[in-house]
Amino acid sequence: MELDRMDENDWKYHGEGNKSLVVSHVQKCVLFHCMQWLNNINQTAEQAFRQIQNIVDFTSNVMSCLLGEKFVHSGEVVRLPLEFVRQLSIKIQHQRPAWRCDKVMDIYSGCALCLPNLTSPTLHQPTPTPPLCIEIKPKCGFLPSPKHVSKDIKTRVCRYCMHQHYKVANGKWKRRSLYCPLDLFSGNRQRMHFAIRHLIEEPQNNLKVFKGGQCIYSSKEGSDESPDTNSLLHHLRPYFLRGNNRVNGHMTTKAVLNDFIQVLGNALLSAAGGDGGQVTDRTGEGRSFCEASLFNRERIRHVHICRSQGLPTNNILSRILQTQMLDSLDIEGLYPLYCRVEQHLQDFPKDRTGLQIDGPYDQNFLEKVQKCSMEDDGSVEYAAAKVHQYRIAMTAKDCSIMVTLVPSGEEEDDDEEHSDRSSVEQAFSSSVSVLDLDPKPLDSVPRQLRLDQKIVSCYLRT
Repeated sequence: MELDRMDENDWKYHGEGNKSLVVSHVQKCVLFHCMQWLNNINQTAEQAFRQIQNIVDFTSNVMSCLLGEKFVHSGEVVRLPLEFVRQLSIKIQHQRPAWRCDKVMDIYSGCALCLPNLTSPTLHQPTPTPPLCIEIKPKCGFLPSPKHVSKDIKTRVCRYCMHQHYKVANGKWKRRSLYCPLDLFSGNRQRMHFAIRHLIEEPQNNLKVFKGGQCIYSSKEGSDESPDTNSLLHHLRPYFLRGNNRVNGHMTTKAVLNDFIQVLGNALLSAAGGDGGQVTDRTGEGRSFCEASLFNRERIRHVHICRSQGLPTNNILSRILQTQMLDSLDIEGLYPLYCRVEQHLQDFPKDRTGLQIDGPYDQNFLEKVQKCSMEDDGSVEYAAAKVHQYRIAMTAKDCSIMVTLVPSGEEEDDDEEHSDRSSVEQAFSSSVSVLDLDPKPLDSVPRQLRLDQKIVSCYLRT
């Protein structure tokens, strides 16, 4: 790709988050993440370049080590012609959701983060049905320790389930999602399938389905309309006609949904990058069950069906969960340490560099996080290391998992060699990647504490 000969007509709007707007190439599997600014406040090109390079360094030197290199794409910073960026900004403006347009795209620095477009993989054999890509934002998969929280409810109901009440009360969503992250992270197939089913029924920002690079299923924030599950199943039906549930060449809607959930669950449980399927034992831990989960209510009646099987070691869900659990203090326990750091920086602002508050995100940064003492010695170094752990955990709580399902294109129904596998398992090869691994800024800590208090108060009221 020749960066000095860019044409805005080769690019289209792909999506956006709170900090970046994403465009994709119409033919090549490439994305540009362009930074967004509020109120047209811009920084210099070099500052913008450094900001994006920080994201690349954090992803490659920190998150890649914690989550596994094979799951993470770090990307690279690119400099784009300013005229191309301005024309692109004009072209995509009408494609953006109205509620996102309070933020403007950075058209002055010419810097962007270049990443592969995982929703449209090209490295596969041509098949009648294009690859599927499922984007899942799993959120936090454990309950905090009672040692550091002021409200007992936080040790019994997970943050996501409580947050649903707050979002509905504030009009962000019209309906609560019944998805519970603790079910997805359980390693128990029944709980995982239960969680995926509820993600599909009410996807909100936590599930999107792409076919051949086109988004075919998602939710619109604030919309009164439920997503069209029947439309999704219509798209999925051709992928599963070889399954065991077909009747005279047809499948029931329920069978299509069950097969899709099974394939997606298998991909998430795959020990790819692991060591042959050892499991992390979470039985009896107590922090892996949420009282708000509908499955948990079933468990109370039928305890024997829900004995946790654990996640395979080095499986992507296991790695994400372990990284999330670097948040060992909860925001309530962390906040006094944040205040210690902030007070020190007010008194000694030059120490900001030595404490690596804004990076560099290098091997030294990771070692500080991994070797942090268990006991508080009262030092600012200890406080900074715990804050860094929390920031990394927050990134893991907010990441996206991209599951790519490539149809095999082979008719294996009668193949004795695969007789021990169901035909629906034979029908796909899968790969898993993790995205949205930006570092969380230090000043997000007070905001997180305020939000946590609002969420808990709203839940206790309702």
